[in-house]
Amino acid sequence: MSSFIATEPTASSTPLAPSTTLTNDGWFPDIELAELREESRLDGTVTDTRLRSAALDAMASCNAELGSWQASQLAAGYADLDDVPAPKLGGQSTHVIRYRRAIYNLVRADLTEQYRGLDTTRTGGQKAEELEATICEARRNVRNALADIRGIRRTTIELI
Repeated sequence: MSSFIATEPTASSTPLAPSTTLTNDGWFPDIELAELREESRLDGTVTDTRLRSAALDAMASCNAELGSWQASQLAAGYADLDDVPAPKLGGQSTHVIRYRRAIYNLVRADLTEQYRGLDTTRTGGQKAEELEATICEARRNVRNALADIRGIRRTTIELI
């Protein structure tokens, strides 16, 4: 005899709370949580509260890292990141595109680090090792995006 167990279908994403836009400092662009969830391929295992918290932390980190560059742009008279001269792609400034890329990748790296430790079985340990590459790639994407915004080279030098 066979049995059938019906489970509730899992959604690829959960509906977000009413406030889906994280307001930034006024110079850097606001972050849409629904867009972040979609772009980062975050499923329903990441709650809205955790996503919001990770996004705010990523915004604070990226804003701090770009702080001195931002000050020089303000001194040059640019009212916000979108006003800083940069090529436009798809109607958007590449600076804005790269800023969002930095935020999304930092959120993904941080959340992946948090969730990889949930399963401590042997297979869970192997999966955690596999996720290490994802985390490293996301952090590399953050570094590249922030370097591109500031106009500095993406050079990594290792001493042997």
